[in-house]
Amino acid sequence: MLSKIIDRAKWMYADEEGATMVEYALLLALIAVVSILVITALGTNVGTQFKTTNTAVKGGVQVAP
Repeated sequence: MLSKIIDRAKWMYADEEGATMVEYALLLALIAVVSILVITALGTNVGTQFKTTNTAVKGGVQVAP
């Protein structure tokens, strides 16, 4: 019984598919975090630009060319 468990553990340790899956998961997590940070940083600036444009179109503020 113990030898079967040891053989199974050796097989799982030698199998590299799990390691590849973990690497892809870490890469995906890193891309997600960077994307969230970029969207958060740019989101405020884009929102401000839309508000400025909206105000200018309504005639409230004159925007220099």
